[in-house]
Amino acid sequence: MPRRAVVLGGTGMLAGVASRLVDDGWLVVLPSRRYSPLPDYAEPGSGRALWVQARWERPERLARDTANALGGKADLLVAWVHNEYRRSVLYAVEPLLAPGAPVVEVFDAPPEDKFAGDVIATLPDHPMQQVVLGYVRDGDRLRWLTHSEVVDGVLMAVERAMSGAPTTEHYVGQARAWSAR
Repeated sequence: MPRRAVVLGGTGMLAGVASRLVDDGWLVVLPSRRYSPLPDYAEPGSGRALWVQARWERPERLARDTANALGGKADLLVAWVHNEYRRSVLYAVEPLLAPGAPVVEVFDAPPEDKFAGDVIATLPDHPMQQVVLGYVRDGDRLRWLTHSEVVDGVLMAVERAMSGAPTTEHYVGQARAWSAR
């Protein structure tokens, strides 16, 4: 039986993460509003991706439809959910997770332009890797992370999660207010 993962946000910026899990033989369930096939770089036959139509504002339905697609408990949750829906969606999918299954939560850089604070797990019964996405200084301007930089940063957190690493914050890029001193 393949390992199972739920990737919330897996048809957008996390499509590369979902594809990597499929390449590694995982059954990956991708709840999202719109169907979007995984990029062609996923190797056919190594794993499987299942899209589930879902909306963040309907977390109970999202969880029900995701459970039907999973066919068992998930061994991993990777989530990049809009902050206003994060708690309701993660609380709704928590019963779909195997006991102790790791959670990787992805956040945009905080609006106060600071990378600081305590790691607060949304699902405290599960080990968590928190990924905070920032910006990259490119000469005298800042730019958002590229798709590849986001995927690489999240995959590092997934690897740590699957190795049993303790709850950790991962910073990808830098805060906007950063200045060289």
